[in-house]
Amino acid sequence: MLAGLALQGAPEVADTYIKPLGTIFLNLIKMIVVPLVLFSIIAGVVSLEDVKKVGAIGGRTILFYLATTACAVALGLVFANVMNVGAGFTLDTSDLSYEPAEAPSLIDTLVNIFPSNFVQPMADATMLQVIVIAVVFGFGIIAAGEKARVVVEFSEAMSEVCIKIMRGIILVAPFGVFGLITPVIASNGPEVLLPLAWLVAVAYVAMACQIAFVYSGLIKVFARKSARFFLKGELPVMGFAFASASSVGTLPLNMECAEKMGVSKEVSSFVLPLGATINMDGTAIYQGVCAIFIAQVFGVELSLGQQLTVVATCVLASIGTAGVPGSGMIMLAMVLQSVGLPVEGVALVAGVDRILDMMRTVVNVTGDAAVAQCVDAMQRRSAARKERTAAA
Repeated sequence: MLAGLALQGAPEVADTYIKPLGTIFLNLIKMIVVPLVLFSIIAGVVSLEDVKKVGAIGGRTILFYLATTACAVALGLVFANVMNVGAGFTLDTSDLSYEPAEAPSLIDTLVNIFPSNFVQPMADATMLQVIVIAVVFGFGIIAAGEKARVVVEFSEAMSEVCIKIMRGIILVAPFGVFGLITPVIASNGPEVLLPLAWLVAVAYVAMACQIAFVYSGLIKVFARKSARFFLKGELPVMGFAFASASSVGTLPLNMECAEKMGVSKEVSSFVLPLGATINMDGTAIYQGVCAIFIAQVFGVELSLGQQLTVVATCVLASIGTAGVPGSGMIMLAMVLQSVGLPVEGVALVAGVDRILDMMRTVVNVTGDAAVAQCVDAMQRRSAARKERTAAA
């Protein structure tokens, strides 16, 4: 921001010498997002073979995670629309101008998520089709059994490689953000960042409501415990998550606190690591809010069908969002592509991504712990019923 203000009299300097840093950063994001999603989801689907072994625990866990993620992104979209997250601000510059194409109908969108070939979705970065390909191949690998062992190992290795590359990209994010924000400020002045304070406020309100109502409601209904008991026990985890902005880094402390609150080791050792990988409710809220924000900034009105596409993309992509700092920003690019918004919109929220990342990590890990409480309580009640039936 300071560099942009200093260069307001000579914006061509920022465009010529600083903007390429942001362009390189965006290119790196575009390069890694497709292989990251493809191999992460294949590896995640293949791991469902282990879910079958744990039976009811696995089934309940997956259902809870899908449901809470859907609630999260829907909550984010509702708050973003109701609170007008773009605040009437429109961006009209030659660098970031955008002419929206005619939106396809909901039926066309559903049909189009099923690709007619393997290569084209990768080349075009058509993310919903990439996700479908990954899921189909994942279940194909499971069906092939031992013969596909080498494919399993390759997918898991490539997933790890992509995560390492992603972490490397996140390390250079400060330079990329500098290259993205400075030219915008130099050309438009500091007013261009004023809506970001409202963006952060809307996202934080939506995330707080996810914890206060969705998770507390789950705890009360399924775990049959008070929300106060749960939130008090989870407070150390929330603090660590807020500071570290890493779901995976918070995992050991989350498991410890869950077991202190009465969750069995069997449940916590399965549900929480799985959640750190595939349950990204805070990230889903962030993506929903940012998608509406970027659409409003570019003067694009997303149809109901497109907003449902955002929900579907966030839910399906949550399995491919690694629990490391900054990964949500990379996944935001995928969500923008799914509804035809320019990936350059990431530039507008990148400057406050760390602030958003801290709170969304709190929501991610709190959601994992809430599901662990619910699954554990349901397992205990189920075991008790079986004992009573056997005794009778």
